[in-house]
Amino acid sequence: AKEAGLKADSPIPELGGTVADVFLAPTRIYTRSILKVVRYYGTKKVVHGMAHITGAGIPGNVPRVIPKGLEAHIDRKSWPVPPAFKWMQKAGDVPAKEMWNVFNMGLGFVLMVSPFYADHITEMLEKAGETVYRIGSIARGTSGEVVFD
Repeated sequence: AKEAGLKADSPIPELGGTVADVFLAPTRIYTRSILKVVRYYGTKKVVHGMAHITGAGIPGNVPRVIPKGLEAHIDRKSWPVPPAFKWMQKAGDVPAKEMWNVFNMGLGFVLMVSPFYADHITEMLEKAGETVYRIGSIARGTSGEVVFD
């Protein structure tokens, strides 16, 4: 890695903190916000899938909740990738494909919902303090995987 001499207290001026400040921030918990949506819609078939985007990134987590015969089409430009990921990629000379296959790239949780209810669910989540991006769609496909458009 280009930045091999970094320590936890090493400053990263362009990110406004130290290595520890930027990369050891607590994981965001989505339980309360997601439960509001799930409880509101109850047994209606509105929420079709949920994926917490952890290690293995979007390609490793979203396919776990996609039924056979479908695939996720995701537009990588539909949300801003946080500066920390761009910095890490450059500092570590990490290939883009590896970044997308390992890190969440700024998306901590993905909900797959009925398009008819998407506006209301967005409103509910934003009122709960979440930032919501519409990142793509689920479509018929043979891969059962994530297709980045």
